Amino acid sequence: MINAIVQGCDKVLRRYTPDPFIVALLLTFTIFILGLGLTDKSAGTLIVFWGNEFWQLSVFTMQMAMILIGGYALASSPPVDKFLTKIAKSLTSSRQAVVVTSLLGLTGCLFNWGFGLVVAAIFCRKVVAVMPTVNFRLMVATAYSGFMVWHGGFSGSIPLLMATPGNFTEKLIGRVVPIEETLFNWLNITAVIGVYLAILGSNYFLGGLKRYKPVEVKPEPEYDDSAEHSTTPAAKMERSRLITYITFGISFLFIYNKITMGCFTFDLNHVNFMFLMLAFFLHQKPIRFVQAVYTGTRKVGPILLQFPFYAGIMGIMRESGLAQIISNFFVEISTADSFAFLTFISASVLNLFVPSGGGQWAIQAPIVIPAAHDLGADIIKTSMAIAWGDAWTNMLQPFWALPVLAVAGLHLRDIMSYCLFYLVTSGIVLISVFLIF
Repeated sequence: MINAIVQGCDKVLRRYTPDPFIVALLLTFTIFILGLGLTDKSAGTLIVFWGNEFWQLSVFTMQMAMILIGGYALASSPPVDKFLTKIAKSLTSSRQAVVVTSLLGLTGCLFNWGFGLVVAAIFCRKVVAVMPTVNFRLMVATAYSGFMVWHGGFSGSIPLLMATPGNFTEKLIGRVVPIEETLFNWLNITAVIGVYLAILGSNYFLGGLKRYKPVEVKPEPEYDDSAEHSTTPAAKMERSRLITYITFGISFLFIYNKITMGCFTFDLNHVNFMFLMLAFFLHQKPIRFVQAVYTGTRKVGPILLQFPFYAGIMGIMRESGLAQIISNFFVEISTADSFAFLTFISASVLNLFVPSGGGQWAIQAPIVIPAAHDLGADIIKTSMAIAWGDAWTNMLQPFWALPVLAVAGLHLRDIMSYCLFYLVTSGIVLISVFLIF
């Protein structure tokens, strides 16, 4: 019966799920209508909010593009490529391939979501190259499903921000909250383990399905080795390992000095810097690195196109007070015991319109932290409820799927039925966690 439900959902969603850009536009229209109906702002004012914020994610958009490019260059470097290909060739079944991809994506995103998303997506291409009959759509979906644990891991923006001295919640909470109290809290550890088991169990089942619609996977461009055979001075510089080693040495000293000065953090800028420089070193020859970056750059179009529209949505949500209205609704119906759970639900809803952990925290924290104080609710549990609510409904929100889809060369409709399955199974786990703890 479950098999029939999955097949039915897949048929419907492949027919009716539009391109992620259309999803962004539909969300924009929805928020505009909600803003007119639930706030006292005029249509003209809402349009101004939208336009004023349209470019507010420009820096973040560039960071996301560079995560994709740097991650792609790193994963396609000869040593990493050889390692991933070796693992892919060792697989013997579609079910095994899906489960291994799950482990790679979940573990990668637990340590750094950017690396986890891109490497898992590239691994999918490695597997389909040696196992053409594998369910590629399912593999790409599970590569994306690893993103569900990111906010409970070492690159989660909310726990890292709470642990940063001078952050805006320090006054609200009354202190800086170290990651020992958030990431290493038993609630968070249980949630991470539970989601791991939910995703792995889901994929063990889904990987055994025999009927699925295959897709054509276009091969990546071959490495242009014309510079390898040229004796011109320009070609010699293009393949000079000395240039690579000097550049990598300088970048290594930069990171080393930041660490010794005590000002190094695993933020997006540092992660992107390390991705690029490590990829440069592993490619050895500058021209190989350049070609890998060019190939990765061809995949960033959806990010550059859609992120400004989500910035506009976030602008309407924040400036009109619509996000506050939604948050306040859940606060008003809460008690001390139910507050964290209902905060989790409210964060899950808001994430559909504000798909940014940091952005959502900036909107909800000033509301839920004072409310937690007043109700006598656990502030740490409440904070992690926002983090996990944000992470959970990413399975419905295409914002973060764009890098994975770009690498894989698929459409949102190709993976949505599987993402919906992950949403349900992981939701059972997460809801249980916030009701029990």
